[in-house]
Amino acid sequence: MGSWERSETLDALRSLLDTSRRATPALARRAELSHNEAAVLEHIMDEPTGPTELAQRLGVTSAAASGIVDRLVARGHVERQPHPSDRRRTVVVVVATGSGREEMLGHLMPMFVDLARLDQDLSADEREVVLRFLRAADRAVSRLL
Repeated sequence: MGSWERSETLDALRSLLDTSRRATPALARRAELSHNEAAVLEHIMDEPTGPTELAQRLGVTSAAASGIVDRLVARGHVERQPHPSDRRRTVVVVVATGSGREEMLGHLMPMFVDLARLDQDLSADEREVVLRFLRAADRAVSRLL
């Protein structure tokens, strides 16, 4: 078993991970969504995703994921579409609608703007170091999954 020594960098990373863990429930409350509904919208913002994969990401049953998607469909935030590359398949993907994107982006945009500003303030060399650290930290945290 390896060892580790506490540092300001590791404390800051731990704080970021904790803040990130609390962000989705806070976002869900503001958007008047359940935690899982907000998580589904976050997952599908960039890439349409099948219900089975959503269930796995959320750690819920397929039936529960289907219920979450049903509620989001009823609100007009997502829609089910046939598989994009094989229309003969019965598999559907869940995609965010315009209102779903607006809902999420309206809450997320201030954070995105702040993060973009932080990124722009870094020199190319600083950005390279930060990127290397973040990618390695992501790999380390991913070991828990």
